[in-house]
Amino acid sequence: MNNKHFLRGMATVNFWADDVAAARDWYAELFGVEAYFQRPDAENPAYVEFRIGDDEDEFGIIDRRYSPATMQPGPGGATLLWHVDDIEAAFARLKAMGATEYDPITKRESDFVTASVVDPFGNVLGILYNPHYVEMLELRTA
Repeated sequence: MNNKHFLRGMATVNFWADDVAAARDWYAELFGVEAYFQRPDAENPAYVEFRIGDDEDEFGIIDRRYSPATMQPGPGGATLLWHVDDIEAAFARLKAMGATEYDPITKRESDFVTASVVDPFGNVLGILYNPHYVEMLELRTA
């Protein structure tokens, strides 16, 4: 798919928490909606996800035990993941432009694939192949 924009749109923002259940409950109150997705289950979640906003953007909370090995403690632990059509090409392009690998390309369940880099200025930039984003875009253009 040809598109003039390299970053196609915000796909998922992930926040980290030591107590995912407590964070889930706090954000459910803030957003006024319950998490629609929880793994492995609601009693002991390691990952929860909300769909929020006009575009039902994905807001995830992940158990801090699964954070990238190079993540430093303290503020700034969120990674915004931008949808890209070809994650391998996008990752290679970012590194060719001087970004350094932060989290390698990682295949997740249900055909999701994530990766992130640190740009030359010290910012974390996340990219994601997200089947949900593609599905929503197709619906808008149909």
